[in-house]
Amino acid sequence: MFSNPDLLHFIFGRLSFDSLPFHEPILVVTFAAVVLGGIVVLGALTYFKLWGYLWREWITSIDHKKIGIMYIILALIMLLRGFADALMMRAQQAVSFGDAQGFLPPHHYDQIFTAHGVIMIFFVAMPLVTGLMNFVVPLQIGARDVSFPFLNNFSFWMTACGAALVMVSLFIGEFAKTGWLAFPPLSDIVFSPDVGVDYYIWSLQIAGVGTLLSGVNLIVTIVKMRAPGMSMMKMPVFTWTALCTNVLIVASFPVLTAVLVLLGLDRYVGTNFFTNDLGGNPMMYVNLIWIWGHPEVYILILPAFGVFSEVVSTFCRKRLFGYSSMVYATIVITILSYLVWLHHFFTMGSGASVNAFFGITTMIISIPTGAKIFNWLFTMYKGRIKFDVPMLWTLGFMITFVIGGMTGVMLAVPPADFVLHNSLFLIAHFHNVIIGGVVFGMFAGITYWFPKAFGFKLDAFWGKMSFFFWFVGFYFAFMPLYVLGLMGVTRRLSHFDDPSLQIWFVIAAFGAVLIACGIGSFILSIVTAVLKRDQLRDETGDPWGGRTLEWSTSSPPPQYNFAFTPVVHDLDAWADMKKRGFVRPTSGFMPIHMPKNTGAGFILAAISLILGFGLVWHIWWLVAVSFIALLGTAIAHTFNYNRDYHIPVEEVVATEDERTALLASQKA
Repeated sequence: MFSNPDLLHFIFGRLSFDSLPFHEPILVVTFAAVVLGGIVVLGALTYFKLWGYLWREWITSIDHKKIGIMYIILALIMLLRGFADALMMRAQQAVSFGDAQGFLPPHHYDQIFTAHGVIMIFFVAMPLVTGLMNFVVPLQIGARDVSFPFLNNFSFWMTACGAALVMVSLFIGEFAKTGWLAFPPLSDIVFSPDVGVDYYIWSLQIAGVGTLLSGVNLIVTIVKMRAPGMSMMKMPVFTWTALCTNVLIVASFPVLTAVLVLLGLDRYVGTNFFTNDLGGNPMMYVNLIWIWGHPEVYILILPAFGVFSEVVSTFCRKRLFGYSSMVYATIVITILSYLVWLHHFFTMGSGASVNAFFGITTMIISIPTGAKIFNWLFTMYKGRIKFDVPMLWTLGFMITFVIGGMTGVMLAVPPADFVLHNSLFLIAHFHNVIIGGVVFGMFAGITYWFPKAFGFKLDAFWGKMSFFFWFVGFYFAFMPLYVLGLMGVTRRLSHFDDPSLQIWFVIAAFGAVLIACGIGSFILSIVTAVLKRDQLRDETGDPWGGRTLEWSTSSPPPQYNFAFTPVVHDLDAWADMKKRGFVRPTSGFMPIHMPKNTGAGFILAAISLILGFGLVWHIWWLVAVSFIALLGTAIAHTFNYNRDYHIPVEEVVATEDERTALLASQKA
C-alpha cells in the first residue's frame, strides 16, 4: 500500500494547490473573467440549442473551407491573448524606471514575453497562414477538397489543442521563462526545474504534429489534384507560395520535433544532449532550433507574398507583371531560406569564414524578395488602382516591409550584428517584417476572401480604420525600439535605471494602444458586416472582380466546390472563362463521392491534450491511460470503412435565375 504522500504523488504527480496562481492578482482577475465569459458562452450555446449544430457542421467537418475558417478563428482568439501580453510588456517598460518597479514582478514578466513569442508565432501566424491555404488552395486549383480530408480535421484540432495547453499554463502552474526558443542551459532542468518548459515542449509537439500533417496534405493536394489543363506554370501565385511553404514545413518541422524530444530527454531522463558537461553542447540546440526557425520565417511570409500578388492583380485590373519571375523568386527564396540560419547567432564564435558565408547568403536572399517588390510596383504602373481595404494593406506592406528588409541586411553584416544582436534593434527588425509582412498580408487575405467564404464583404469603414490604426501604431510602437537598440539598450529587460530612456518606451506603449484600436476595429468590421450583411451581399459571386479560379464558384462555395471539373486554358482562369462566354452546364451531372464528417480527429486531439497535460505534471497513470486511448481510437478509426456518401448534384446545381444572373455579370 502507498503511504498518503505517495498516493497523492501517484494521483496528482507534481500538481498541488501551490500550482494555482492565487498569489498573482493579475492572473486571479483574468481567471475570474475567463470563467465568467465561459459560463456566458456555454449558457448561450445551451439556450439556443447549438451544440448539435456545432458538432455536426463544424467540429466534425472535413470540408476544407470550414476547417480553414476555424483555423482563422483560432488565430484571432489567440491574437487577443498574445496581444494582451504585448500590452502588459509595453506598459511595464513605460513605467518601470528608477525606484518604480512597475506592476509585473520579473518572473511574471519573463513568462509573458516567452508566451507572447510562442503564441504569436505558433498560434496566431501559423493558423492564419494554414487557414488561408486550406480555404483557398483547393478552390484555386479546381479540387473538390484536399487529398486527405480526415487528416485535415485532425491537423486543425491538434493545433487547437496545442494552443489550449498553452492557455492552461496561464492558470495551472506557469509557462517557460526562457524566451520563445527556450535555449539551454536556461531551459535545462537545473535552471528551470518548474513545469514552464514542459508546457512549452508538449504544446509545441502537439501543434507541430498538426502543422506537419497539414503540410503533407496540401503538398499532395497541389501536386495531384489540379484541374485539367492547369500545369505548374498556370497555377495561381498564391498556390505556388502555398506549395513552397508546405515543402518548407515538411522539411523543417521534423527538426523542431527532434530537438524538442532531445530537450525533453535531458529534462525527464537525465541525458546530456544540451548540457555544458558530459559531452553535451548547448550550441547544438541553437543550431537545430534555428535550422527550423529560419525557414519558419519564410513559412509565414511566402503565403503573404501570394496574397499580395492576388490582391495587386485584382485591384489594379491587370495581369500580374512577371509571373514567371515571381514563381522563380519564390523557389529561390525557398531554397536559400535553408542556407542562412546561422546569421541568428554570429556571436557564437564560429569564425570569420563561417560568418562571412552566412552573411553573404543572407544578403543574397534579399534579391528575389526585392524582385517581388518591383513586380508588384510594375503591376500597379498604369493600372486602374482601386484603393479597397485589401489594397491598402498591400501598400502598407510594401512601405513597411522594405524598411524591415533594409534593417535585415544591416544585421546580415557580422560586425554590425555583434553590436546589435541582443538589443532592441533586433526586436524592432523582427516585428518590422512579421507585422509589416505576415500580419498585413493575413489581414489583406482575410478581407479579400471573406466574401468568398460568407457571401458578403467586410465593412469597409472599419476595415480602413483597422488598417490605419495598425499602420500608424506600428511605427509608433517599433521605430523607438530601433533608436533604443542603436543606443545599446538590451532586450528582455523589465526595469531600467536611465530615466532619459523613458520617453521612448512611452511612445512605444502609445503605439501598442493604437494597434489595440486596430484589432478592435477589425473585430468591429466583422460585427458590422454580419449586422449589415444584406446590404453588403454581392449576388454575382465575384465581388472583387478576381482573376483566379476560386471566383468562378458561388459565394459561399458549396460543400463540393465544383459540380463539374473546370478545364483551365490560361493563367488567369476566371478572366479567360469570362472571355470565352463561359456558362455553367445544366445537365449531365453524376453523383459526387464525398467523405463523411467524423469526430475521430477531435477525439484524438483531445486525448493528445490530456496526454500532454499528464506529461507536464508527471501524472504517469494519466499518461499511460491516455496513450492507450490514443492508440485504440486511432486503430478503431482505421476500421471505419463507411466514410463516403453521395451528393446528387442534380438537386443542388444552380437555378435558372442564378444562371441568368451569372450570364449577365459575365457580359457586363
